[in-house]
Amino acid sequence: MLCQLRRGGVSAVTMLQRSITKPTTAAAGRLDRAHYSASVVGRRINTTVGHRNCRFCSLQRSTTDDDNSRQIVQIDEEVAKLLALKAQLLNLDEGEPERGNKNITLKTAKGTRDYGPEAMALRLDILERVKTVFKKHGAETIDTPVFELKEVLTGKYGEDSKLIYDLKDQGGEILALRYDLTVPFARFVGMGNVFNIRRYHIAKVYRRDNPSMTKGRYREFYQCDFDIAGTYDPMLPDAECVKVVVEILTELEVGEFVIKLNHRKLLDGMFEACGVPVDKFRTICSSVDKLDKTPWEEVRKEMIDEKGLDGEIADRIGEYVRMNGGAELVDTLAEDEKLKNIKTAMEGIEDMRLLLQYCDVFGLKDKIIFDLSLARGLDYYTGVIYEAVLKAEPVLNGGGAGGKGKGKDKEEEVSVGSVAGGGRYDNLVGMFNPKRKQVPCVGVSIGVERIFSILEAKNQQKKIRTTEIEVYVASAHKGLHLKRMEVLNKLWDAGIKAEHPYKQNPKLLAQLQYCEENQIPYAIVLGDEELARGIVKLREIATRKEDEVPLESLAEEIRKRLNV
Repeated sequence: MLCQLRRGGVSAVTMLQRSITKPTTAAAGRLDRAHYSASVVGRRINTTVGHRNCRFCSLQRSTTDDDNSRQIVQIDEEVAKLLALKAQLLNLDEGEPERGNKNITLKTAKGTRDYGPEAMALRLDILERVKTVFKKHGAETIDTPVFELKEVLTGKYGEDSKLIYDLKDQGGEILALRYDLTVPFARFVGMGNVFNIRRYHIAKVYRRDNPSMTKGRYREFYQCDFDIAGTYDPMLPDAECVKVVVEILTELEVGEFVIKLNHRKLLDGMFEACGVPVDKFRTICSSVDKLDKTPWEEVRKEMIDEKGLDGEIADRIGEYVRMNGGAELVDTLAEDEKLKNIKTAMEGIEDMRLLLQYCDVFGLKDKIIFDLSLARGLDYYTGVIYEAVLKAEPVLNGGGAGGKGKGKDKEEEVSVGSVAGGGRYDNLVGMFNPKRKQVPCVGVSIGVERIFSILEAKNQQKKIRTTEIEVYVASAHKGLHLKRMEVLNKLWDAGIKAEHPYKQNPKLLAQLQYCEENQIPYAIVLGDEELARGIVKLREIATRKEDEVPLESLAEEIRKRLNV
């Protein structure tokens, strides 16, 4: 309350004064008038009744006197509190600093974290390498607002819609933070009448999920999306998306991984063959999607107890979702008597046959697996779906990200899980196009936060450069800070990344140690004797070798050495 009143300034004090003085004066006036009237006509009225609430009359009943006394004490206490508050406000307005809350606990919000210079250097390196792969495949970038109309997002994510962050009403618009980058992209394509685009988008998204910080699962996190929109021959763009994922995970050296492939039409046909009611396809699909984290027995129980599926139907589904393989699985499913008569299932099987063939041409055979347990619970998928999963990854216990063990050198096998996922969504753009024109799309999203968690743990013992300084301008003795600044300015003008100490007369040893600690490759050492001859010493920090270089050609010589 004190802070609220203070923001009002003098007006807040004035309001308090009015609240204290005016009611009190008015009440006293009413009481005085009542007392005066009673004294004039006292003989003609019932004094007991007429003076029951008069604090100035001695004719009240004893019980009323007690009640009034208590009320007066309460009023006096409240007035005293208001007067004390008024005095505090006056002191604050006169410049007395407001005391902070000593009990406040400073922390980041649940599911978020801060990133220091070393962490950010690693993250930016990862994002740049991902971006390089996207550009190699001819992608161009876009950006969309971090929040969308809530109606744009709802109904697209199945049971995960409950994880959307709602925002308060802002000027009549009901808004929400974006859940992913796919739906905003579909809106962008639909609104802009874009019919062909290969785009990448790297940005933050928000999910009100249960975070697991050690595994890179946050409520605020980056996604790196690559999508191809347009009408093309079957499975050609889909196979390229798989290739993009393999290239990125290989480039980042995250360890062994496998990309699971499946098809939504095949899943729907499988559900139909097993006897799942059509209105339960999506909800049962969401249950199947949990098989990567939950045993089949628990998924089966959820299907029966929570979603009302018959036990025999659930068992039939269980026979299928345990199947995985390669081209041989496609042949097996093509001969399945239950699936042969279901058109959507056969369409999905033929798409998978073609996709596996294209992936083989791209050299991806040993990186992919056809897995019928892969479901991807998002509602907008209509065709091929895929998910990249890291195999067991050793993480040092103790000092590493998420390590809780006592042994410093003990390694523990942990599964980070999915690090990329995506699929085909041919009907999503039409929801946002005024003429309901559909634009087929397929894409993949890289989960860089989980990848970052792994690489951060791997690099915890390494010194990571947090700056890109190429040369350090040092002075050998006193009185050279002006010349040092002159040389530094010439290097900056030449486009060379350089710095110097913020002391006029630093010790040379301290300057050279700074270069070693910060992995700066070169140092320029200025001395009176050398400057008189028009030269400086150029020192290679790693080898400690020094060469004399003419001051006039210094920038050119540094650039030449950096490009070697």
